[in-house]
Formats: sequence, structure tokens, C-alpha cells
Amino acid sequence: MRTISAFGVLSLLPISSIRAVPVCPGAPAAVATTWYTGWHAQYLPLEDISWDKWSSVSYAFAETTPDPSVISLQDSDAELLTRLVDMAHQNNVSALLTVGGWTGSRYFSTAVGSPENRTMFANALLGLVKQYDLNGIDLDWEYPNKQGMGCNIISEQDTPNFLAFLQELRSSPAGQGMTVSTATSIVPFASPDGTPAADVSSFANVLDYVTLMNYDVWGTWSPAVGPNSPLDDTCAPPQYQQGSAVSAVAAWTKAGFPADKIVIGVASYGHSYYVTPDNAFNGASSAGEAQPAGTTSIAAYPSFDKSQQPFGDSWDEDSPAGTDVCGNPAAGGPSGIFNFRGLVEKGYLDSNGTIVPGMGYRYDTCSQTPYLYDPKLSTMVSYDDAQSFAAKGRFIQQTGLLGFAMWEAVGDYEDVLLDAISGGMGIGEDSCQGVMSLGLPL
Repeated sequence: MRTISAFGVLSLLPISSIRAVPVCPGAPAAVATTWYTGWHAQYLPLEDISWDKWSSVSYAFAETTPDPSVISLQDSDAELLTRLVDMAHQNNVSALLTVGGWTGSRYFSTAVGSPENRTMFANALLGLVKQYDLNGIDLDWEYPNKQGMGCNIISEQDTPNFLAFLQELRSSPAGQGMTVSTATSIVPFASPDGTPAADVSSFANVLDYVTLMNYDVWGTWSPAVGPNSPLDDTCAPPQYQQGSAVSAVAAWTKAGFPADKIVIGVASYGHSYYVTPDNAFNGASSAGEAQPAGTTSIAAYPSFDKSQQPFGDSWDEDSPAGTDVCGNPAAGGPSGIFNFRGLVEKGYLDSNGTIVPGMGYRYDTCSQTPYLYDPKLSTMVSYDDAQSFAAKGRFIQQTGLLGFAMWEAVGDYEDVLLDAISGGMGIGEDSCQGVMSLGLPL
């Protein structure tokens, strides 16, 4: 097992469970995967995906239902999924289907809650794999024994039941021959008492990898403007240590999950906040960092006005108040989300992803997170850029992790982020190098 105390402090033991294969310039990392969302398909046609840079692409989402034998997939999603699988296979890329998500995880607990249900649910998944000629399934349960959406069915036994289900899924020949992954929290699965499980090593026997969703760590629900997807927080003041890739890997490996089966979830989007100029510039310091030309240094962790949510990029909507899928009142309004490509289209970043003159700016070297500030709109955005993605790529390579998963493919702009993280891992260098592979097509 690898143990990590901080970014760059590492104890390595030999890897024997996963074979090494050469990766040459232009080839994808061992796991270089992304999610392709049906609701954004018009912005990134399947033909425009850089297939040669991915090891797998996962379609999002199919959803759980009250009936464990039925997994919901809308007709439009089924049509797109069929096309995605065909195109992926034409490009020697694995095609996966993600089941669950924020609104689609409501019935995972019952689906795995009894031996009978586990059998029905496993058969339903295997049926989808066969029907659509998939290479595997990505299970995005948000979150076992934790309330996610607000009306998820939960049980104290969710985590042991999930393990029992995965063991059953793997017991069939079809289940043994496909990729099975799960996207999950930056802390290990919840034990029956609700705390992170102390031992999740058994999951490594039935999962090809776990994707630690290291995003939405800070957002508009937080007490201050913070990093959406921090690489590290162990170097931050204690009150700002909310979680990061570094602390997530440390927690999962301490609980017995091998580092070489961990994939880091990375975000091609950020959150916007309404921050007054007084708060944005008060106490600002570049902390020795060279400030980009034409920009002004802004403050760290400023307070913001939650009652004035700025619009995000052009995809953001002023949704009406109403009820959510749980039937609970929803305030509506904009989400404030800026995809990386949206920051370029807005004119905050140039075509290379570099901050433009006239903006406030800060780069936090602890979390490896850039922040920009539009003084005209009193809008601050915490996001990821090429520098932060490259840092995550180096972290993945240096700590022996399996790879990365980007939410979502369409959020990038001209592969700026994808190329940065791949470069940070050493992919595309002049000489070939050995990296870990799960036998995915390369």
C-alpha cells in the first residue's frame, strides 16, 4: 500500500497486480476517461471527441428505479449511447455506461438491499452491457448510507450490501470480463454508523477502480469562496481544509484501497460567486507569485452574498422556482456554473485559457486553483486551468495512481485541460514510458 502525508511525500512499494505496458506519444493514460452527457450533446458532437486521447468514455446517465430489474434509459439517451459505443469501438476506445448520478441514485439502496434484489439488479446491468455492446459499467451511487439528492433511500447496511452486490456481479462470466468502476466520495464509503469505513480493501477485489470525485468540495453552499477541485488542502489553514485529492488518496489508501486502483475525478467547470469589490480586494496579496500582466491581485477566501447568485456561462439558465424530483421546494434561479469553455466564450480567458487583462486574479499554490474576478459584475469564479490540471497530472504520476476522469468532456476547450493533465502525467513525451493498464484498448 502507498501512504501519502502531503503532496510529493510518498512511500512506494512495487506494483505487481497490474501489468505495465508502453505508452507512446499521443496514447492515452492507463485510465484517461470522461463522461459524455446527453443533455450537452449538441455542444460536442460525438465526431468531435478527441478519441485518440481517451482510454474510455462513459455515457451519463442511466438511472435506478423502484424495480431492481429495471434501469431507466430514455429513448434519446439510448440512441446516443448506441452511436457512442459504435464510434468508441471504431477508435479502439472502451465504451461505458454510468448508472446513477445526483438524481439517479435514489433506489440503489433497495436495488442492492436483499439477495433477490441484487440478482435482479445484476442481471439488469448485464442485460444493458449485452444489449449495447458495452465494455463495462460505471456505478455512480451518491452516496451509500448518506443522503444525497434528499429523497434517496438509505440503509445502515448500504456499504456491505454494495460489496455483496459487486461480488455477485463479478461471479458471472460476463461480469468477470467487463470493466466495473464506481464514482464516489473523497472519503471512503460510509460504515453502518455513518462514519467513513476503516477497511474498504475488499472492494478492490471486485472493482477495476474507484473514481474519487474531487470536485464541488467548495461551492455556493460554503461559507466563503473556495476551491472547487483542490489538489491539496493539507497546506491550507485548518478552517479551509474541506478535502482535496491529496487528503482523499490518503484516506482511501489508509482504509486499504490500493493507490494503483484509484482514479482522480477532475472538473472542467467552476463556481461563480457575488463578491463586492471591498471583499474581493481587501487584504489581497499575490504571495510572491508573478501576477499576470494587466490583472489585479484579489483576496483569498473572501465572503460572498448568497442572495445574489451570478449567472454562469451561456448554458446557465434562470430556472423557475418549483419542486425538485424529490417534491421539495426549489428556489430556482441560475446555478452560477462556468465550464472552462464558457470562461473562454465569456472573454474572461483567451483561447489558450490564460486570464485576460482587466480581471482580478489569484492563483493558490496550495490547492493549485486559479480565481478570477470581474469587477464590473462583482463576480468571482473558482475554476481549474491548464496549470492546475498539469499539477494534478504530476500528482497522479508521482503517487502511482491509475489515472483521471474528467467531468465532463464538453466542458473543456480545444483540449486545453485534457492535454495539460496528460502532459503532467508524461503522456506524449518524446520517449515511451511504462504506465499501468487494466487491459483497456490503447
